[in-house]
Amino acid sequence: MGECDGVDDHGWLTDRFAENQRQLHAVAYRMLGSASEADDALQDAWLRAARADPSGIGNPAAWLTTIVSRVCLNMLRSRERRREDPLDAAAGGRTAPAEDGGDPEREAVLADSVGLALLVVLDTLAPAERVAFVLHDMFAVPFDEVGPLLERSPAAARQLASRARRRVEGVPAVPGEDLARQRRVVEAYLAAAREGDFDALLSLLDPDVVLRADAAVGPTPSPAVLHGARAVSRGAFASAVRARFTAAALVDGTAGLVMARGGRAAVVLAFTVDAGGMITAIDVIAEPARLRALDLAVLDG
Repeated sequence: MGECDGVDDHGWLTDRFAENQRQLHAVAYRMLGSASEADDALQDAWLRAARADPSGIGNPAAWLTTIVSRVCLNMLRSRERRREDPLDAAAGGRTAPAEDGGDPEREAVLADSVGLALLVVLDTLAPAERVAFVLHDMFAVPFDEVGPLLERSPAAARQLASRARRRVEGVPAVPGEDLARQRRVVEAYLAAAREGDFDALLSLLDPDVVLRADAAVGPTPSPAVLHGARAVSRGAFASAVRARFTAAALVDGTAGLVMARGGRAAVVLAFTVDAGGMITAIDVIAEPARLRALDLAVLDG
């Protein structure tokens, strides 16, 4: 292969992997939504690459990206099977999302760099849709290369990416002006929760606001209901740390909040905002079956 004639093949491949490691990790992270799983994918990909004959490799970066993508596709498919397995449910029908197990600070920085809401929405896609969208729309890999990786034609890969794109972008269920007003209120609520600003939270909540949380939230197996602005503000104040991993998103076509763990939705807050811009109700959703039924999308801009 010219470039590595007379040079130890393994050493040449090690150098190429090191040169492309940052990009390969970026691909894996966007596909998997978890820093530790992306690390695992790169380790697996390196083991596969190290067993290959590098003599016919014309484009090392593209070749390594293909290997990483195949590893990630297998991991996504395995994840999908686990979701469909009823034995995954914990006793009493409650299932807590798996902890990422990595460094929370690193996870937060990576999520901020990509967009936490985008990672959560990507997690709702089928594995092939996610791979096609990430490779083409985020890393400009042509469909002629994406198709064979997915064992599909380039045209079929294009359709997968297009379908994923529509899911990611979503369709607002309310007029643009109403959505903009909702978004301002929801983002103000998130900012106040992150800063622990009790007075700011009170100013956003209707005095008679009602918060309803499903059985997967809190220490008790029964749904929680909070009445009144002060009680709801205290609950939000107690969630200030968790708010770091929360972002605004479209929830069933309206502005809401999504809290992620390992790139996957763990808790969703759906808001009811009146014409005066006051929050009158909050639905806190964490039960896995309810989360899967939600239509989540990225808020533009």
